Amino acid sequence: MTTTTPRPATPPRALNASRTTATAARVIRQLTHDPRTIALLVLIPCLMLLLLRYVFDASPRTFDSIGASLLGIFPLITMFLVTSIATLRERTSGTLERLLAMPLGKGDLIAGYALAFGTLAIIQSALATGLAVWFLGLDVTGSPWLLLLVALLDALLGTALGLFVSAFAASEFQAVQFMPAVIFPQLLLCGLFTPRDTMHPVLEAISDVLPMSYAVDGMNEVLRHTDMTATFVRDVLIVAGCALLVLILGAATLRRRTA
Repeated sequence: MTTTTPRPATPPRALNASRTTATAARVIRQLTHDPRTIALLVLIPCLMLLLLRYVFDASPRTFDSIGASLLGIFPLITMFLVTSIATLRERTSGTLERLLAMPLGKGDLIAGYALAFGTLAIIQSALATGLAVWFLGLDVTGSPWLLLLVALLDALLGTALGLFVSAFAASEFQAVQFMPAVIFPQLLLCGLFTPRDTMHPVLEAISDVLPMSYAVDGMNEVLRHTDMTATFVRDVLIVAGCALLVLILGAATLRRRTA
């Protein structure tokens, strides 16, 4: 009886633009057949901002003070939820395993997902920013385009976090359970409810390493300053760097098999 020697594992392939765009196009086609997901991505942040504006109808200044921060937080949360669940669905259905058996590297797959959801993030952030500034009357001192930039980076960060945590969930329910662990602590410590420098020193130190803190700080810089400040540039670079780092970690932890 002859035995066959196992073939050596295929070395990781370099990131390829055509494979990445093909993956992104496939994900977008799938999402277009799921109107509920599209509605969640595009409409929910806008509806939340609309609701918030009229909750503070008698106090427009309150909306001005927290509306910019929430303009970045809402897209982050929705992109985290949708991305983690959609990616996990591909894994549990066996689609991910079949894709990785093809000439498709982990980097291509993660980059393709990021490109697809990033495209939706651009639409989501543009609609939410336009609604807040030009329809709901959000009063910002700086350029609305800078608000859009931070909102987009926040949405991309949510996408990256969703891709990352999907590797550690075995079901869609578990993916949702990661939200209290990953999102809620950042929400409490980001400076939305109270300035970070007034928190307990331990909590302030923790907030200093959480990316949502810099997203809120960046929004507040646009809210208060007419020009782009050095602090704003620092905040934007930190949020972008965190998103890139989490995407790299997501590619490193991507598993070929579902079990």
